[in-house]
Amino acid sequence: MRSDQLCPTRSLCACLLACSLLFAGFRAQAQSTTQERAPAPHPPARPIVVGYLPQWGLYNTPPWLARDLVTSGAASLLDQVDYAQANILNGKCIIADPEADLNRVYTAAMSIDGKADLPAAPFRGGLHQLALLKARYPRLRAIISIEGKPPSFAEAAQPAVRAAFVTSCIDMFVRGHLAPGVESPELFEGFDIDWEFPQTAADGANYVALLAEFRRQLDLARLPAGRKPLLTVAAGPGLGRYPGVDWAQVAALVDEVGLMNYDYSGPWQQQTGLIAPLYPLDGASPNQGTVDGTVAEYEGAGVPADKLLLGVPFYGYSWEGVTPANHGLFQPGTSVHSDSPYSAIANLVPHSTVYRDAHSQTPWLFDGKTFWTFDDPASARAKAAYAAGHGLGGVMVWELSGDTADAQMLRAISAGLSPAVASLGQ
Repeated sequence: MRSDQLCPTRSLCACLLACSLLFAGFRAQAQSTTQERAPAPHPPARPIVVGYLPQWGLYNTPPWLARDLVTSGAASLLDQVDYAQANILNGKCIIADPEADLNRVYTAAMSIDGKADLPAAPFRGGLHQLALLKARYPRLRAIISIEGKPPSFAEAAQPAVRAAFVTSCIDMFVRGHLAPGVESPELFEGFDIDWEFPQTAADGANYVALLAEFRRQLDLARLPAGRKPLLTVAAGPGLGRYPGVDWAQVAALVDEVGLMNYDYSGPWQQQTGLIAPLYPLDGASPNQGTVDGTVAEYEGAGVPADKLLLGVPFYGYSWEGVTPANHGLFQPGTSVHSDSPYSAIANLVPHSTVYRDAHSQTPWLFDGKTFWTFDDPASARAKAAYAAGHGLGGVMVWELSGDTADAQMLRAISAGLSPAVASLGQ
């Protein structure tokens, strides 16, 4: 769901060269227009909130668990969780991390239901916790995010093996054959496809054909209570990384297009910038992408507004040794090759100064030397109001472990989607 997620360790250091190439393609996106687009005349009644649930949260310090969605109140604010992640191996879907997903024995303090896993129980780990979360919140939908390296997707999408690959994914995650002796047929209701990114026009054609095969087989699957299986994609912040992809065809096949409206700037650059600006700011590079520009680009490519999810990052980047001009914004500095969750950045606010663009509510933090770019509750609320006011399908979050213990970011998004606030985003 982020380009640094192509590195198993989530370290940006190993990915900086790749990132610089990836985001060069993104800049072809909107050369974001300063003229803002009119809002939708009849926005959908209830935009949805989708959050990625990271399996690797278990390894955070302290661990972040699905239980935190309950204690923070976040779970009641979500319509859908995308469990990150499944992987691809030899043309088949696989459990990405058996230890985190199936094997870890949860103590009573870790578990959603307050009961410890029995070590001999066949169904344990993060996927068992997801099942408990769904049982506690029956309205909540869950899909599995398939995230693989480009060559793995390209191989699995070839015509000769495409159908078998999709069948393997449906057997494992929709029919629930998670592992020998581990069955959970009602856990997942579909798939999020996160192919970052098709490399050639042939890959692009196979990308669309792969989605068509997922749609075909999912429509043959039966879900409880007559629910329609979900098929979604994670889409980069610009069309330049999708050679040969017809987005109108994609939109006809999928239920949601989750826009990765972040990483417009980051540590692959030696000048400070904004990770996810809603609109252009004075002084920005002509190549600086924006959320509004990306939304316009996908709509122009044939994706209906009500299928677009506006992506909000729950993390940020920093630069050190930044000169004080313009409060550190768009100034040279030494990038820090890692990201930090919003929950950690929020703790820096009392010791620094938050600056904000009054129009877009885009924040940055600067203490005279260190510059941070991130989204906070004010900017998240403004983006949610924008999504609702422009008739988008909702908001997507990458990712849930970055929020505070009292779910400040998700609460702000929920507030921004309310009709009274959404009218301000028009």
